[in-house]
Amino acid sequence: MLERLNQAMEHIEHHLDQRIEVSDLARIAVTSEYHLRRLFSALAGIPLSHYIRRRRLTVAGAEVLAGQRTLLEVAVRYGYTSGEAFARAFRAMHGVGPGEARRAGASLQSQPRMSFRLIVEGSSSMRYRIVEKEEFQVVGKKARVPLVHEGVNPHIAAFIRGLGQETLQRIQSLSDQEPEGIVSVSDNLDGSRAEGTELDYYHGVVSSADVPEDLEALTVPAGTWAVFENSGTFPQALQYLWRDVFTQWFPSNPYQGRPGPEILRTRLSQDAAQADAELWIPVERTAL
Repeated sequence: MLERLNQAMEHIEHHLDQRIEVSDLARIAVTSEYHLRRLFSALAGIPLSHYIRRRRLTVAGAEVLAGQRTLLEVAVRYGYTSGEAFARAFRAMHGVGPGEARRAGASLQSQPRMSFRLIVEGSSSMRYRIVEKEEFQVVGKKARVPLVHEGVNPHIAAFIRGLGQETLQRIQSLSDQEPEGIVSVSDNLDGSRAEGTELDYYHGVVSSADVPEDLEALTVPAGTWAVFENSGTFPQALQYLWRDVFTQWFPSNPYQGRPGPEILRTRLSQDAAQADAELWIPVERTAL
């Protein structure tokens, strides 16, 4: 998988002055567009679209300083429809406009080329199982919240506090299938998974019961799920679990992510310092 991903990175480098289609990159990496975006974001720490834009502006910056083309020619070459649009993007990355950079010989920012390699540490193993699950529904309360990569998401925490114990107990009583008990469900995430992009968050249970009028339901189609377990410090262990799924498990196993919600079941210690977690990720098997 990593070798194919590096071939996609080479394709980007050879086509920075052309239109780059994610579908072409996915074909080279022999995976889906959905999984490629998710995998790249997890491995690189930035969305794929941001990386391509920053690589273009890095190469464009060198051409601006070289002075062999007009600024408009450089802008058009790297996909900008006007000098103004190019100047805005250039300033956002480099902190200075292209005209000023050329006149003053300014120092510019650089986005290095990326390649990926597997580091074998051997210090831990991941506990997982594959589950085939029929269509089901998540029943509970829903909020639209921004994505937070590190630490407790304050928007989700505030939302849960506002539900009240009576509502939480009533929701929990509807749980009648795996994963059991209250779960956190993330759905409709932005493809980039960039910090601050929004998602639908459900605090609810997996249930076959009739949905009460004051609650909401998310219907989840039948499919295959990879279920991961870990224990550790809260919330870091949960966030590291998600990271390790995409940076270690997917590159080493014949599966790829498919569209669908991510489901997290968490059991906290009495002081809320430790957590046992079970993460459900929708997957599909790939050809070897």
